Amino acid sequence: MKAIILNSGLGSRMGVYTKEHPKCMTDLVTGETILSRQLSLLVKNGITDVLLTTGYYDEVLSDYCKSLNLPINFEFVKNPIYDKTNYIYSIYCARELIDNQDVLLLHGDLVFEDSVLKMAIESKDSCMTVSSTQSLPEKDFKAVLDNGKIVKVGIEFFDNAVAAQPLYKLNAKDWTVWLAEIVKFCESDTVKCYAENAFNVVSDKCEILPLDFKDKLCAEIDNPVDLENMNNILKTL
Repeated sequence: MKAIILNSGLGSRMGVYTKEHPKCMTDLVTGETILSRQLSLLVKNGITDVLLTTGYYDEVLSDYCKSLNLPINFEFVKNPIYDKTNYIYSIYCARELIDNQDVLLLHGDLVFEDSVLKMAIESKDSCMTVSSTQSLPEKDFKAVLDNGKIVKVGIEFFDNAVAAQPLYKLNAKDWTVWLAEIVKFCESDTVKCYAENAFNVVSDKCEILPLDFKDKLCAEIDNPVDLENMNNILKTL
């Protein structure tokens, strides 16, 4: 299984934290960065093939990854128009390296507990992490459920929805369907939306189930307030 970590965004909402490096390299109170924490947990759970999409400060990011001296086979794919596209296009740029295989897909600003990652990796089904106990966020991802299956993912959905986080374990058959639709979107110049917009078109052909982490830690860091809140949580773990 290969991990795909999406790190091509500008991280502009982080202010001074992204003046010299990508958001994923932001320091946490634990002495790690967001990315080094992710990578260490991947290695702990047996994932050693990692593809990172890059854009902003791409060389800084690749040099940093290599400096960690982790037993990881890294691949880096730069989105050359990262400032004009969303991560759907970053996935498109990497398409030839990530097709026809099981993948773990996650955003580079996501912080999670080891147990959440372990549940995802060990799932026999394709899945997306969700929480049945957390309130629906106004501006972040929700997953719409129908008969126990995820049929839509986006920030705009509230009916029959649960809070969701962009950590997916995808079996090859489901990922191949989704990736093919991502390619269609990008080749028709639909590149400023989420990759999930492409999933929503073909969700009836995929079998992605909700993986409920309930009150465990799995959350993105989008701004300095999120970072402060995350550090307070990490102090208690």
